[in-house]
Formats: sequence, structure tokens, C-alpha cells
Amino acid sequence: MDRFLPDTGVWHSGEQALQRAAGVAERMAEIGPRALRDHMPQQHRDFFAELPLLITGLLDAEGQPWASLLAGPAGFASSPTPQRLRIAAQPLPADPAEALWQEGAPVALLGLQADTGRRNRMNGRIVRAGAEGMEVQVAQSFGNCPKYIHPRQALYAPGTAAVRAVTADGLDAASARLVVVADTFFIASTHPGAAESQHPSAGVDVSHRGGPAGFVRVQPDGTLLFPDYTGNSFFNTLGNLQLEPRCGLLFVDFATGERLHLAGSAHVLPGRPDPLQWRGALRLIRFEVRRAVRVEGGLPLRWQET
Repeated sequence: MDRFLPDTGVWHSGEQALQRAAGVAERMAEIGPRALRDHMPQQHRDFFAELPLLITGLLDAEGQPWASLLAGPAGFASSPTPQRLRIAAQPLPADPAEALWQEGAPVALLGLQADTGRRNRMNGRIVRAGAEGMEVQVAQSFGNCPKYIHPRQALYAPGTAAVRAVTADGLDAASARLVVVADTFFIASTHPGAAESQHPSAGVDVSHRGGPAGFVRVQPDGTLLFPDYTGNSFFNTLGNLQLEPRCGLLFVDFATGERLHLAGSAHVLPGRPDPLQWRGALRLIRFEVRRAVRVEGGLPLRWQET
């Protein structure tokens, strides 16, 4: 795939190439300018203010994306204008993205309300970061469909559990167990030149992935395989991976609050998956783990099934 195709409109070259391959390029060219805005509509502004958590994507100094989250009581995220989102929170203890909240840095935010199936995404730049929290300037704002979201309600629940972090270059047994029972994870990806380009598609993106429990499989060599199902045909994540394979995954144990942050690279495998082994999958993605950070404790949230 030609990574030097010109970026036109709201879609960059990686997204456009996959849209052409799927036969939806013409439709996406029409939908894109309406779906991807440079501001948050009022319903998105109100929605973010209802949430006790935000899923985040940030880049480290080497350009490696990390998926993470922020938490607080409902209202900790607020929108003073359609172009700004204020976040009255600090990164969680032992979060690998803790030091990445710097003024001028690209950032991705995902608001997910799993009990209602609503999710909205906002990508932009940090314009303020300090002891009182952060503020983000919108570059792209858009909604997503409710597919593959498992219904569970997130509740703010501050506690005092001790924090313990384990860092490794691959998956240990505890991390692998968390992965193989998961029905949800989050993936942060990036467009090349995210830190420099002013094009609205050149930044960080963070997305939700869901499926039946065990839909992410740990391979004997320690890599992960996960399916890609039919979606909205935007190809935001896979389009980014065409141009920059590095990405970050976040798994959360919704019973204990344990988090697993993975940094590595992902590649779409050629050919269609075996439908008997991967029911409903359109393609498979292989993820190579380069860094793993597993954190116990310190998450002021709990979940209840709905």
C-alpha cells in the first residue's frame, strides 16, 4: 500500500486506501465532512460531562502511542466552548502516560457510556496542563455506532487501595490471563507526523474494540491476535496502522480495576480469517508486545453489569 498517497479532505491516505479496497470510498467522501467536525456539537459536550471516565491516547517521546484512562466524578470533564474540553483530573498512579500530558501534545479522547451504548471521540491538542487538570483544543469530533459494546455501568468510587505496578518487555502469566478473558479493549494509534502536522487527521486516535470473551488470543510466541469486525467503514485505526504500525492497547479487569497497558506494533494479516475459528471476522490483526505495564489498585471506578 502506497504510504505516500496525498491526504485529501478529512480522510488521510491510509483511511482512503482501505475505504477504496472496501468499495466505500465514494460514500465516505460524502459522509466524512458531515461526520467529522472541528468542534463538538452540544450533545457531545453534554455527554462528556455525564461520564466518570475518559479513555485517552497519547504519544511518548519516541512517538509510541499509549492507551490509558482518566477518572473522576461526573462533571470532571466539561466543555466551556464547542472547541474546548476541560478535564479536572490528574493521571492515575503508575499510569505509563502520566508524564505525557504536556502543553502542545496531540491527544485522543474517547467517551464511552457502555450501559447505553453511546460513544463519542474527540482528537485534538493539549492547550493547558497543570495541577488543576488539562484542557484540550478540538481538531476532530465524531460519534461511533454502539456495536460490540458490552453493557456495564461505570460508577465513580474513590478508594484507598494500594497501587502496585509491574513492568516487563512482554506478557507475564497474570497479564496473559487478563487478556484471554477480556471482552473489551482500547487501542491508541497515530498518523505519522502527528506532533508536527496541522492537518486534522494527523494526530492520535483512541478506539474501542469489543467481542465475545476471549476474542483476543495470546499466541505461543507472545503476540496477540484479534479480529476486526464490520463497522462504520471509517477505518480510523486500521488506516493509521497502514502508515504507522506502532500502537498501544489497554485492557481493564472490570471486576478488580486492574489495568494492562501494552505498547507495540500491529499489522493486518493478509487474507480472510477462517470463519470456523473467527466467526464474523473480516480480517485479523497481529500485535507484537514491546512493553507491558500492569497496574493494580488506584482506579476510582467500579462497574456493574446491566
